[in-house]
Amino acid sequence: MTQESTATSDILIVGGGLNGPALALALAQNGLRVTVVDARPAPQRAEAGFDGRAYALAIASKRLLGVIGVWPAIAEKVQPILRIKASDGRAGEGAAPFFLDFDHAEIEEGPMGFMAEDRHLYAAFLTAMAASPNITLLSGETVVAQSISPTAASITLASGKSLTARLLIGCDGRSSGTAKRASISRSGWGYDQTALVTAVNHKLPHHGTAQQFFMPEGPLAILPLPGNRSSIVWSETTANAAALQALDDESYLAALRPRFGDFLGEISLAGTRFTYPLSLTLADRFVDHRLALVGDAAHGVHPIAGQGLNLGLRDVAALAQVLIEAQRRGEDFGTIDVLTRYQRWRRFDSTSLALGMDSVNRLFSNDNPILRLGRDLGMGAVNALPGLRRRFIRQAAGLQGDLPRLLQGQPV
Repeated sequence: MTQESTATSDILIVGGGLNGPALALALAQNGLRVTVVDARPAPQRAEAGFDGRAYALAIASKRLLGVIGVWPAIAEKVQPILRIKASDGRAGEGAAPFFLDFDHAEIEEGPMGFMAEDRHLYAAFLTAMAASPNITLLSGETVVAQSISPTAASITLASGKSLTARLLIGCDGRSSGTAKRASISRSGWGYDQTALVTAVNHKLPHHGTAQQFFMPEGPLAILPLPGNRSSIVWSETTANAAALQALDDESYLAALRPRFGDFLGEISLAGTRFTYPLSLTLADRFVDHRLALVGDAAHGVHPIAGQGLNLGLRDVAALAQVLIEAQRRGEDFGTIDVLTRYQRWRRFDSTSLALGMDSVNRLFSNDNPILRLGRDLGMGAVNALPGLRRRFIRQAAGLQGDLPRLLQGQPV
């Protein structure tokens, strides 16, 4: 095939992070031909050493990964989340008494979730895609133009290639070029917060416990990884985060220790240090004629509850089911009538969760004594009521709501 030639498939997916490959695998299993365009060179990411980047996978997300054939490759490399604790905190004072303390024994499904490293998860996706005859992965390719006709969607790559399909799907993040080229506007706002992300070694075992300390400047999440290691998502004001990231490793640790506390013993850096600006961003619509948005391209949320990837995989499951069922009925799945079913299914849930996380962040990212008292009493009441506790746990595990078949662990 020459650089200028046209390749035709059923579906084009722009974005090869995690949601894009997951959707490609779900669709390819059902006979659809899928091309995935990834701007990043795939081998570099798949072969990376430990850098501390990890995701919290809900039970429902684990079920999806099982159906599409990815879970067996990572099952021995994940850390089950057996307990979740949350409390107020202040640097140098340690955590306040826990106002939420959830145990996996309170539900029947096992661990409430799993921590999976980015490198292992992506490598498993890459292997699964390579094994599928219905998937073509174009890595290191950038989309520079797209067009929609009544019967097809087309994209042009920087390399000169032109690709066409019956449907174009944007899985290309919060600054989605797919959405911009379709003139889909966005709503949202920044938090004047930045997440400092890294990993630490610690002397004492974490026992599979995920901790969340609500500091005045923003939440600090300490998430268990295999061994005596934890992933850190440390939210600070943008100015503080810039100053902290500029520190050398020892000074950075010195700033982290009073916030982290000593409940896991002595800590040391175990991974690369990253920063991510925090914001809320929602696409004004998730679909257009022969076009759909998935994951952060549709909705970017605050990481306060670790739901970003899980929210994207809920999109994947819903869109895959809508498209596959339409195909079986003989419908043209690229039409707006079909794609609107996906939007109706996912828009309310994703918007509600995004705004809910926004409210939680605003409520807890302050040191107002009245608000501290009110939220501690409110969360304490939830913790004391078994029925509410169970509902919160099942919500965090992705087991509530109108679940697509993939999130129930069933093929479409």
